[in-house]
Amino acid sequence: MSLKRIIEKSDIDKANIPSSYQILGDIMLIKFKPKIKHEIKEKVARAILNKIHNIKTVCEIKKVVGEFRQPKTSFLAGNGSFVTIHKEHGILYKLDVSKIMFSKGNLFERQRLIKQIGANETIVDMFAGIGYFSLGLAKFSGAKKIYAIEKNPVAFEFLKENIKLNKIKNIRPILGDCKKISEQKDMQNIADRVIMGYLPNTRSFLSNAFKFLKPKGIIHYHDVFRKDELWKKPIEILNKCADKNNCKIKIISKKIVKSYAPNVEHVVVDVEVSK
Repeated sequence: MSLKRIIEKSDIDKANIPSSYQILGDIMLIKFKPKIKHEIKEKVARAILNKIHNIKTVCEIKKVVGEFRQPKTSFLAGNGSFVTIHKEHGILYKLDVSKIMFSKGNLFERQRLIKQIGANETIVDMFAGIGYFSLGLAKFSGAKKIYAIEKNPVAFEFLKENIKLNKIKNIRPILGDCKKISEQKDMQNIADRVIMGYLPNTRSFLSNAFKFLKPKGIIHYHDVFRKDELWKKPIEILNKCADKNNCKIKIISKKIVKSYAPNVEHVVVDVEVSK
């Protein structure tokens, strides 16, 4: 339901009520049009709290920046807490919305992956975050072990909390840079499947994904491409990396996950690799 309908009986000009919002746990994140005054933003936030009683805090999200995809978030109204527990398809995700981005647009991709996992597989999640992919795979698939690698120390702490929160035993969380970790002998040739759920410029990590794989395995390669580059460009990148690493590949599937920017798509290519 749109916010305009939720708070339609208020005295707020409808032109100032945003159309874009996201609910994570008991926190609502809203995005305003440029040049709207702060007092109007606060008035909208208070109206939301009056109408939606399970929302405890309302924040404005402006943009996402940096290597760790950190959201620029500011408090508008409510109890002032940025930390919440979000439940999605039986998984609990604890996070701080001022420090961690949570993309609900990846929900169907997370569900799709669960159905792909075979019994007793070993998985490397190269960009685990707070456990976006790892938690669901650990709980609902037949995976034997998941190596969840995360470079951001804030996200890594939430990853460890979420493993405990969901009572999961088959995830090994690893703090560090997946490029460096792929060079460790004990981490090479261990995975039946590698997940590359990071954007953008995921292609710069492809050679590292090959190192994690057993002599035969599957890579789920996420990246962003212009519409006019699909599907020639991602397949060229994969073939070039395979040649560089003396591997052969077979494209299993290719899929648009969601829009990333105007005329730019977030895509995933599932590829089988033979060393």
